[in-house]
Amino acid sequence: MTDAYYTKREMQAIEIAKCITNDQIVIVGTGLPLIGASLAKKCFSPNCTLIVESGLMDCNPTEVPTSVADTRFMACSGVNWENFRYLGFQVNEWLHDTERLIAFIGGAQIDPYGNVNSTSIGDYYKPKVRFTGSGGANGISTFVNTVIMMQHEKQRFSDKVDYITSPGWIDGAAGRAGKGLPANRGPQTVVTDLGIMKFDSDTKRMYLHSYFPFSSVEEVLENTGFEIDTSRAIMIAEPDPAIIRIIREEVDPDQMFIKRPA
Repeated sequence: MTDAYYTKREMQAIEIAKCITNDQIVIVGTGLPLIGASLAKKCFSPNCTLIVESGLMDCNPTEVPTSVADTRFMACSGVNWENFRYLGFQVNEWLHDTERLIAFIGGAQIDPYGNVNSTSIGDYYKPKVRFTGSGGANGISTFVNTVIMMQHEKQRFSDKVDYITSPGWIDGAAGRAGKGLPANRGPQTVVTDLGIMKFDSDTKRMYLHSYFPFSSVEEVLENTGFEIDTSRAIMIAEPDPAIIRIIREEVDPDQMFIKRPA
């Protein structure tokens, strides 16, 4: 179904873009979230503002950067600040309790309440695998609404993560408050290669919101390591060919992060 005019990653990029609303400030790195955020500025939310941890504010790169330190990020940026000013800007937003900030994070494991592990698999002191750890993800997930990017595999979607690097809703609606975290912040959406997960407004437990034309409810269930509600799931419509053209010709023409069929 995807061989006609779009790829799976292009479909993911479009759904990422739809997570961003007008006037939001988007903390974004490189990779697929950057493609989605750039697409949001062009097609869905032109007044959103992209910021990166290297200190660049209001980014609109003319070429796709490979890292947050890539000088291509500087092209068409509104402000080139020192890193500490970028951090101060975030803190100011947090202290004023605004809803403007949204951020993208990833990880190796996620549980039903959106707690993310990017630290280690197995015992923390004798891990089977050690990852790079939090970086800025813990601070972001503590104070900012997040969109989580994951590959949808049973070993990643686990009933309990081995280590909480980035807090989600902890264990339910009262979980964050019980840990002294802002209760009005947390994971909003999980974008995977099979579909879109959201969190129930009452229980804060993950449910299947929608799935792609190339996936299915059954495939999501097969690749999720915990019980997940699929009763509300709908199939996402295939993308507008005009949006695919913009991805290929304007957002990622050199296929830095989205490879196209030969």
